[in-house]
Amino acid sequence: MQNDFKIERLDNQFCEAIIGLILPIQQIEFNVDIDLAAQPDLLDIEKNYDGSGGAFWGAILNGELIGTISLIAVPEHQSGAIRKMFVKKEFRGKELGVAQALLKTLLTYCNDNKLNEVYLGTKDILQAACRFYERNGFKSVAMEDLPVYFPRMAVDNVFYSLDLKSL
Repeated sequence: MQNDFKIERLDNQFCEAIIGLILPIQQIEFNVDIDLAAQPDLLDIEKNYDGSGGAFWGAILNGELIGTISLIAVPEHQSGAIRKMFVKKEFRGKELGVAQALLKTLLTYCNDNKLNEVYLGTKDILQAACRFYERNGFKSVAMEDLPVYFPRMAVDNVFYSLDLKSL
């Protein structure tokens, strides 16, 4: 497998591909009880991500979407929420570095847009994801300590923050 993937900013033309990547990972691979109705943001990327001052990126290899990450920006608080970080199973791991490249793209965007802190939610069963965030400097946050403006997903039960000023 070659490391020829590209990170691109995605728009509404990619909604079907994004849904096709994310839902099977959530529902089939990890048995997360969530469907498209609980994630209407995936039907309008431009409104829900670009509209906040954030963005949605994808890792594309040979025309195939193999990974995603997105940011809901909260510029008035100089922060944002990382959402929709998913990589197809066969493209995970340090070897290809897809997840790392996606995260680096998002953090560079945050820096360029003067966002000082990012938050994210995930599930405790996603142990590899939790280790990935911790290796990248994210600190665990109790749910009650999340900012009120953080867009929490009902299925999330583990939360992290990253102080971008310290990077």
